[in-house]
Amino acid sequence: MARNSNGARASSRERQASLIAAAASLFAAKGFKGTTTKEIARAAGVSEALVFKYFPNKRALYAAILAEKASLSELLEAVEEAARKRDDVRVFTLIAGYRIRPGADPTLMRLLLFSALEGHELSDMFFRKHHRVFYDYLAGYIKQRIRDGEFRSVNPLLAARAFIGMIVYHRLLHELFHVPVQHPHDEIVSTYVTLFLDGLRVRRSNGRALRRRVP
Repeated sequence: MARNSNGARASSRERQASLIAAAASLFAAKGFKGTTTKEIARAAGVSEALVFKYFPNKRALYAAILAEKASLSELLEAVEEAARKRDDVRVFTLIAGYRIRPGADPTLMRLLLFSALEGHELSDMFFRKHHRVFYDYLAGYIKQRIRDGEFRSVNPLLAARAFIGMIVYHRLLHELFHVPVQHPHDEIVSTYVTLFLDGLRVRRSNGRALRRRVP
């Protein structure tokens, strides 16, 4: 019988949280196909029957993990506020700072890679919830800034992918290949944002754009 840290009988919510945590750890280490419900039950300290009481199958468990970890609403609200003010640096800094923040859960990156390599539908679910939202939002913002005459005429979606690609590669280096982080977090984020925006912004001479404004 599952019990909480105080030795008391665990509540329904605590048992579900324990199952989600155990499943996330195992999926990240062994993949979706390589993890059994029996292993999840053992890791959570419950019976396999209890796993099925809360989650009818592994897919439901995986979806619960995504819902548990996909707390992006506050971030997107802050990004939208910065976007309304046309604060380019803050828009990109918020996104980069979130994706490579200190203490970011490495489980998410491993889950994404395993689900993609295993080729099941959960890969698309994961991509939509944790990556596509950034691509789509940034592409829309870049498109607007091109219309404002502030960014160069580029493909907005490719530009958004390029920026997220820098951030994801940074995480791959440090979370999967364990390359030491040798600079402060704020400096890393600022460097990526500066490099990217310097390449996007329209050059100006005496206050006039050197590139033709996009209609």
